[in-house]
Amino acid sequence: MGNFLTTIDNLIQGYNNYIGGYLILLMLIPTGVYFAFKLRFINITKLGHAINVVRGKYDSKEAQGDVNHFKALTTALSATVGTGNIVGVALAIYLGGPGAVFWIWITGFLGMMLKYAEVTLAQKYRKFNSDGTVSGGPMYYMEFGLKDKIGKWAKILAVVFASATILCSLGTGNMAQSNSMSDAMFTSYEIPTWISGLFITFLVLLVVIGGIKRIADVTSRLVPFMAVVYVLATFAVLIGMYEQIPAAFSLIVRDAFTGTAAAGGFVGSTFIMTLIWGVRRGLFSNEAGQGSAPIAHAAARTKYPAREGIVALLEPMIDTILICTMTALMIIVTGAWTLDTPGVAMTVEAMNIGLHRFGIDGLGGHIIAFGLLLFAFSTIISWSYYGSRAAIYLIGEKAVKPYLYLYGLFVFFGAIWGLDIVWHFVDMVITFMTIPNLIALLLLSPVIVSETKRYFKHMETVKKNT
Repeated sequence: MGNFLTTIDNLIQGYNNYIGGYLILLMLIPTGVYFAFKLRFINITKLGHAINVVRGKYDSKEAQGDVNHFKALTTALSATVGTGNIVGVALAIYLGGPGAVFWIWITGFLGMMLKYAEVTLAQKYRKFNSDGTVSGGPMYYMEFGLKDKIGKWAKILAVVFASATILCSLGTGNMAQSNSMSDAMFTSYEIPTWISGLFITFLVLLVVIGGIKRIADVTSRLVPFMAVVYVLATFAVLIGMYEQIPAAFSLIVRDAFTGTAAAGGFVGSTFIMTLIWGVRRGLFSNEAGQGSAPIAHAAARTKYPAREGIVALLEPMIDTILICTMTALMIIVTGAWTLDTPGVAMTVEAMNIGLHRFGIDGLGGHIIAFGLLLFAFSTIISWSYYGSRAAIYLIGEKAVKPYLYLYGLFVFFGAIWGLDIVWHFVDMVITFMTIPNLIALLLLSPVIVSETKRYFKHMETVKKNT
């Protein structure tokens, strides 16, 4: 079994190093730049409006959908705010140096535009099921939006994306999360990974059988709480070492274009390594352009597709620009990035060093373990919804229960398998979703622009009448 997994891991790494990684670089950032100019940087100019929409200022009882804007946002956030913020950032710095953080920022900033674009399309082309629930996401805007443009290839692209979504749900939203959870429990409490795996699997299956409404109810309470706990703990460390923060920012920006000579735990030493790992971990963190969040946002109650798109652009800002930055600064100012401690151990070390200045020893592992459990668990339950929607699209509603049991099995696999193979698998399957989705976004850009103009013309009329 060990030799088989090693062979599979080598094949996956070959794809990631020579194909997938470069395809993402060539498509993700240029597509984000294209939409930033095409839509006149609405990720900046309409930020206040996005916050008002989430607050419920424009909610309508007549709008169709399963959940309100806030619950759609927190469901999608629960799938993105996870191990990428704690483990992913640490791995990016370990493999690409401090400069990787700069490219995480770029991915997050441009990701706000990509989230807006894909969620707007998901709302426009969503489908109402016989039981009143909503199905939506890239597979629907590929099939129905691209039909007149590329004919039968529209359905083929949709099937490829839906199949990739199932694979990605087992990797990105599942194994990477349970692996980090079991690793944190072993690092902090020496609990065997198989015990953690069984317990996590049981809890996941208990929640996901309830579907999107139960998931939305859980995550709308869990996400704000877990984000506040983790952010406050990280903020305390940064306050205690505030004099080091300017130097940390300087190191990030300088290293983004030059790379750093390998030292301590830092493996990468070239600009391209820094860029690749920053973009990879940035994409893993916020999933902008990957096409996952539109599946959750398609269920939101709204009359205007662009309105939910505006809500969605908040996700990369919260997830990547805020939370990932705090984690990265904590790792850099404490010097933990120079230690040979990959993954969650680096973040734990950073928290321990930072809290030691307050005379608090040993608490870092508990805070990270607690935060990681909440982050990762909410990500797992939200990704089960994404995968189940893809299974319904491909096979029908009869596929949901078998898929969920398979999903639970992979939760356990992720908990007991090694760190490297899990993350290599994650990097591979992300590209399977992202590349078809970016192609669809570019082809459907006229529709995105049209919906944007229609919505903000409506808002101008509303303002004149109030």
